[in-house]
Parts: sequence; C-alpha cells; structure tokens
Amino acid sequence: MKATELRGKDQAALQQELNELLKAQFGLRMQIATQQLSNTAQLKKVRRDIARVKTVMNQKEAK
Repeated sequence: MKATELRGKDQAALQQELNELLKAQFGLRMQIATQQLSNTAQLKKVRRDIARVKTVMNQKEAK
C-alpha cells in the first residue's frame, strides 16, 4: 500500500482501512504467540501500513 493510494480516499475509508489493519495486526500477533506464523516480516509490513494510514489521516485533519 502506498501513501498516494491513501491520499485519494476519504476520512471514512481511511478509518475503515485502519480498523482492518489493526485486526490483521492482532491476528498476526496471536499467530506469533502460538508459533503458527512462519513469515514474521508480515507483522512489520502491517505496522508500517498502519503508520502510513495514520499519517495520511493526520495530514487530512490538518488541512
């Protein structure tokens, strides 16, 4: 996911995207805890996507 894609979305769509990413992050954390996740790089990717969404949301609020 790129920031340019996110800037084209409205605030409600960004909030929905953030909620989905937070649920995905929770699921990945549970998989790590139960030793079921083999590709731990997924967690890093989701964390960065969450940060991107929050950054774009804050930029839109500032305008």
